Amino acid sequence: MSETAEKLKLELSQLSAKERAEIAYFLIHSLDEGIDDNLETAWDIELTQRLEDINRKTAIGEPSSQVFSELREKYS
Repeated sequence: MSETAEKLKLELSQLSAKERAEIAYFLIHSLDEGIDDNLETAWDIELTQRLEDINRKTAIGEPSSQVFSELREKYS
């Protein structure tokens, strides 16, 4: 990490939690500059379809215990 970044970290650590949260929000959203609007639209459509499937009770799901077990197995 650059010297400038290290200095900023030191200074930022002295701010209030609210001020740090505002800066974190700004920084995270500053990374979104390259978001593809078509991708956002595609995700919105996909999520809407999934919600409709859940509401119609046509969604096929898996028990959370199974999903978490598989994740623990994979990443442990």
